[in-house]
Amino acid sequence: MIPISVMITNMGTVSFQVKGEYSPRNPSRFSQVFRPVITWNMTYKCNLNCIHCYINASPTREDGLTTEEAINLIDQMAEIKIPLLIMSGGEPLMRRDFLNLSKYASEKGIKLALSTNGTLISEKMAQMLKEIGFVYVGISLDSPSPEFHDKFRGLNGAFEMTIKGIKNAINAGLNVGLRFTITSKNIDDLDSYVNLALKLGVKRITFYHISASGRGKELRDWMYTPEQYTRFMDRLIEYARKLKGIIEIETTLAPYDGIYIAKKLARDENELNEYLRFVENSGGCGRKMISIYPNGDVYPCQFIDFHKLGNVKEKPLKDIIQNIPDIFINTHKYLTGKCASCEYKAYCKGGDRARAYYWYGNLYGDDPLCPLRNLHI
Repeated sequence: MIPISVMITNMGTVSFQVKGEYSPRNPSRFSQVFRPVITWNMTYKCNLNCIHCYINASPTREDGLTTEEAINLIDQMAEIKIPLLIMSGGEPLMRRDFLNLSKYASEKGIKLALSTNGTLISEKMAQMLKEIGFVYVGISLDSPSPEFHDKFRGLNGAFEMTIKGIKNAINAGLNVGLRFTITSKNIDDLDSYVNLALKLGVKRITFYHISASGRGKELRDWMYTPEQYTRFMDRLIEYARKLKGIIEIETTLAPYDGIYIAKKLARDENELNEYLRFVENSGGCGRKMISIYPNGDVYPCQFIDFHKLGNVKEKPLKDIIQNIPDIFINTHKYLTGKCASCEYKAYCKGGDRARAYYWYGNLYGDDPLCPLRNLHI
């Protein structure tokens, strides 16, 4: 995760409320290698059928862990004192015991965030989420165009349902942000998307560079070009300044965004190094976050589904976390190809390993989306 707004303006909205204040000169210590943020994919069920779904969710798939097993997992998270639990799916609101599990986790002192498609957030659900104490609700909205969003998410009317969910959550007093999956087919819609975000009144936008996991394996031809990337990032820098304190901007699955911005902003070598250390501190798969799938399998993050670290039904979560392989902590030491010779590899860690693995067939190879080698910044 690259906190673009904080990097450029030293100002956050949601992230400051969740993590406390931080900046390039004072990086966040909110999560650590062996005390990570956990994304819990609570169910394989989903009422949508998104063409890029990294977990292959669908309406007919199962929940995974039983309620009893889920409660035991929450107890283990509380024991470790994880800094944040992101409840995700599938669509987490499709679990019948979702509210009970959320209440239990909150009562155990775990800080909660929700990752959702927003279609099931009624006024009543929004109020319950607020009462439970969710510090953040991230809602997927991939275009200002209802037609594009509905096709991308696999359901006619999904856009309208999501907009209603966003409004219900905001009206309930929740911190709400949007999540936008960047592809070649919507990357140029940034201006109209930001205008929509302003009208809705959200506090954050997180831009997800498209992953190759799950159904994303089939979307290699949706990769954006370096020229598209440059236009997008330059506009993002402008928006981060313009929207300071209003809408916080972040990106994920592309630590090279931080390198791009560092080289744009730095006025001298010392400032460049400060920015680069900030990028390195921003974490990544297996370093400051992990994912737990519905069946209890633990992965370095929700997109690295080809390297299982263990299963919480077979081994304590604490032991699994303490044995994360070095490839996911010091990834830059194992890189091959052009990434291996990149002067910024220690900070970027080679970008997204899922894209390297699925689209290039090499866990240690180049991230096919990284544009830096083709740009002169």
